[in-house]
Amino acid sequence: MNQSDPFVPPYWPPLQVTLINMYPTKPYSPRTSHLFECVRRFALYLGVISWFMLPISIPRSSVADQPNIVVIMSDDMGFSDIGCYGSEIQTPHLDRLARNGLRYSQFYNTSRCCPTRAALLTGLYSHQAGIGLMTGDRGFDAYRGDLNQNCQTFAEVLRTAGYKNYMSGKWHVTKFTGPNASNHNWPLQRGFDRFYGTITGAGSFWDPATLCRGNRFITPENDPGYSSKDFYYTDAISDNAVTFIRDHYNPKEQDDSSSRNSADRSPLMMYVSYTSAHWPMHAFKSDITKYQGTYDLGFTPIREARYRKAIEEGLISQKWAKSPGAVDWTTTPNKSWDIRNMEVYAAMVDRMDQGIGKIIDELEAQSALDNTIVIYLQDNGGCAEGYGRSPNADRIQGKSFPSLGRNGLQTKIWPPMQTRDGRPLKTGPPILAGAEDTFVAYGPGWANVSNTPFRGYKHDGLEGGISSPLIIHWPAGLSKTVRNGICHNPCHLIDLMPTFVAAANAKYPTVVNGKPIQPMEGISLLPSFQGTTLQREMPLGFEHHGNLALRDGRWKIVSSYRRDQPTRWELYDMEVDRTELNDLSERMPDKLQAMVRQWQSWADRVGVKKWPFSNKKK
Repeated sequence: MNQSDPFVPPYWPPLQVTLINMYPTKPYSPRTSHLFECVRRFALYLGVISWFMLPISIPRSSVADQPNIVVIMSDDMGFSDIGCYGSEIQTPHLDRLARNGLRYSQFYNTSRCCPTRAALLTGLYSHQAGIGLMTGDRGFDAYRGDLNQNCQTFAEVLRTAGYKNYMSGKWHVTKFTGPNASNHNWPLQRGFDRFYGTITGAGSFWDPATLCRGNRFITPENDPGYSSKDFYYTDAISDNAVTFIRDHYNPKEQDDSSSRNSADRSPLMMYVSYTSAHWPMHAFKSDITKYQGTYDLGFTPIREARYRKAIEEGLISQKWAKSPGAVDWTTTPNKSWDIRNMEVYAAMVDRMDQGIGKIIDELEAQSALDNTIVIYLQDNGGCAEGYGRSPNADRIQGKSFPSLGRNGLQTKIWPPMQTRDGRPLKTGPPILAGAEDTFVAYGPGWANVSNTPFRGYKHDGLEGGISSPLIIHWPAGLSKTVRNGICHNPCHLIDLMPTFVAAANAKYPTVVNGKPIQPMEGISLLPSFQGTTLQREMPLGFEHHGNLALRDGRWKIVSSYRRDQPTRWELYDMEVDRTELNDLSERMPDKLQAMVRQWQSWADRVGVKKWPFSNKKK
């Protein structure tokens, strides 16, 4: 059989192979040759039919075989912050998903909270979805700060394929966040059947602002659907996700439920959007204690250990030099205070992983894990922002607030703010992070550790700002040859919508309610589930707050915004220098300019405005 024959599928049952190999190789009479040709073509027909009937490890067309999809995203964590990507932080549940799944070493986000969420939800660049910056309305279509009506969320698309959609956690893709505001762009109005979480982007883990169940504002004390003696938002996100899964498989009101079987049940889509480990650094004492002593020697030893572990894991190349440390530990003031900050940060990540373990356990308890695509990713790189790192003792001395009681809503996401019982939140050294009356960020030194081995932070187009772990676990859909493996092809948030659509056998719409829907920008990752190299025709574009980048194959250009300074592009060969230490722009000016033109073409197409810009006049 000629394996290069374009009509021959890659796998053939033995009978068809035998029939095809009967084709004569020596001359026969025309009549006999014609007879052999008829037999051969009939064999080809049988082979094609048999091939499509074979059980194969890609999503099937049968609705009964549609996989569940669980998307788990963390907040403000760096490339090396989980164990299977190099960290010393204990993340056994994520590590388990990685060992039995597929990791991606070059997966990109958009470098900031809500643009990443917009791109993840819609399969578009964030500018195309209306959230090119944050959730303020700047007057331009790409910067409305609100999901537009020319995009669909993956929940809206999957609903048309029969999915029930649930969300637990941070939303952060609308400017309408108040209790009396329009909810047209809240989860239940954008395809989700049940929602627990916060509409805005940050806040206390002990008393989160804009906490909602469905469309109703609640507090940790008056929530009719969840209560905890020691409320902690990470736990609440995990616990509500578990409840949604359990209720999905054990609905309280069913039509003749005793006769229903799993083949009749709608597939589940779950979006779990943690705020861990976004500032402020809040954690339980028991989790903090686990990390006491781990960070006593400062930034450098931890960065070095992570760098070596990531090389051993095969995630980065040993030919990529580690970027220089951003902060000198020897001259860092308040060392014990900063050590504590990282202990709390680690505890926050640890607690999130514990919650992910609960979600995985519930899927297993429902015999659903094997045919569930579980995805883990992060919204941007480690955060160097300085919120809460300066003391406020002089400003809060003698101050107190009225108790919020059972029903009072927390309205603040940063100081000045209060605990539920009326105490002001304290910031800066010597205040030790962790408790409910503290508000501290872990700062640039530890953010640089989080982003090992890369340069840059959250906001930046450098690898430290846009690089995220991506873990995909799907026992029924991943080839055994890729399990515990690593895909090194560059990928982006925009690729997840096409992946979901393909896996779910869903149809992505062109028009909804008379509104044209923009086509998906990315590519499906399904081929990588079988070990096939991903094929991408278009480069990946980036822009946030004037931080610019373009990735095209092995090449990348990047420009970091600096106030009152002109745009300065750098050029890097990512195959030999992904840590972006050897700028080739002066040696390869033609290549640089060609890629700058590519970036400009992308920027014009998606609606990027040159930063800084003034709001458009109404």
